[in-house]
Amino acid sequence: MDQNWLKQIPVEIGNYFAGFVDGEGSFNVSLRKRNDSKVLWQVILTFNVAQKDITVLALLKHHLGCGRIDHRKDGVHQYIVQNHTALEEKIIPFFDRFGFLSATKKRNYSLFSKIAKLVFANQHLNPEGLLEIVKLREGLNEGKGRTRKHNLTNFKESFSKNPQRLNAESITLME
Repeated sequence: MDQNWLKQIPVEIGNYFAGFVDGEGSFNVSLRKRNDSKVLWQVILTFNVAQKDITVLALLKHHLGCGRIDHRKDGVHQYIVQNHTALEEKIIPFFDRFGFLSATKKRNYSLFSKIAKLVFANQHLNPEGLLEIVKLREGLNEGKGRTRKHNLTNFKESFSKNPQRLNAESITLME
């Protein structure tokens, strides 16, 4: 993987972006129920930064060379990266080079990065790998106000309720 683009980012710019994301950004892993899949779940990885002033978001997009900027009705803009290739080749290498200072963001990034690497290795396509991802996800973005539509309990129940699914037994045995 060519990392020349990363070496071209001046240290002061990279550190500024890392500090900005430390305060304003988030790394998220969502689960979406899928009835058309052997493992019943889709893993959605998202890096985003929300801000009323679009300037820094546009600079992030320019320097990272990926993602999109969405405009919400409330006047807030969001820089969003969900593409797996962009996350693997741009976002993770960038934040591996330009790290965070806050313990919370370091922890969330570390969990997100571990989960992303499992997804990049297609571990989300087998029940054991998916269970590992869901367990790691439980520690991501902990704290007041965090809500999850689907959690570890929902995930386990989805397999126990449908014994016709391949590998359904392995989910309960692998704990």
